[in-house]
Amino acid sequence: MRIGIDVMGGDYYPAAPIDGAILAKGVLDHETQICLLGPAEVIRAQLTERQYDLDKFTIVHCPEHITMEENPAKAVLQKQNATINVGMRMLKAGEIDAFVTAGNTGAVLSGAVLHLGCLPAISRPTIGAVYPHSENPFIICDVGANVDCKPEQLVQFAYLGFTYMQHVFKIPKPRVGLLNIGEEKHKGPTYIQQAYNLLHEHPVLRFVGNLEGWDLFGNKAEVIVCDGFVGNVLLKFIESLYPRFRGQFKKPEILEFLNFESIGGLPLLGLNGTVIVGHGISTPIAFRTMILNALKIARSNWIKNLHKSLT
Repeated sequence: MRIGIDVMGGDYYPAAPIDGAILAKGVLDHETQICLLGPAEVIRAQLTERQYDLDKFTIVHCPEHITMEENPAKAVLQKQNATINVGMRMLKAGEIDAFVTAGNTGAVLSGAVLHLGCLPAISRPTIGAVYPHSENPFIICDVGANVDCKPEQLVQFAYLGFTYMQHVFKIPKPRVGLLNIGEEKHKGPTYIQQAYNLLHEHPVLRFVGNLEGWDLFGNKAEVIVCDGFVGNVLLKFIESLYPRFRGQFKKPEILEFLNFESIGGLPLLGLNGTVIVGHGISTPIAFRTMILNALKIARSNWIKNLHKSLT
């Protein structure tokens, strides 16, 4: 397996991605390669400064990168040699098996759709956030990629989450719930009611109905579906709990499952390739987690199996 890392992504580049790659390299088998994408001279200088063997990584020279302040779509088109573009092209060509970045999320989405394209019958990729649970982990789709969604797209997100949990987390028949303001099928805006009907009639999905906010950690579904506006608000709220309350527990590890460093980054689902996007504030530990998660996803072959089911 070969994992590509955007060295110029995130608020603490290039140090955090490189330190994260070094941490990951310490626990990976020798057959797993890590490719560092960025200005070659910068990468070599960073590794030399850490007295780390340059030969342990594959360095891919990328003279450009896309900043957080740039217009995502415009920058992707204008900066063809940016790390995000090069990473996506390498993924498309099979030169790497997964790509990890904490760069401009809009640019990552634009670059992924441009170079990789969506899977058959999938109109938009979705960002999924996976959380552990004492019974089964669960995924929330979407948490930020699509603010406005049609009912059919919510069904697509549900199917993507369903197959992801099947193949990556080995849950044979994941339950699917639709996030709403009440359990009754007539609750919520029109597009949610329409999505309910489509999910209820779906021949494959194990739909359990509407879920409310207090059901998230209640082991009622392994796939929770919502639009990206609701999902992103929910994501940020959940992530705020760890720094807010960790000092109030004698054993802060109780809250560790809410720590973004433990979660790492979030997979973009629905693309012809494995892409993990992390927070701009990603630390070396978060990058390490992202790399290990990317390897787990790539090894699961879930995209190949999903592609077969959609064609």
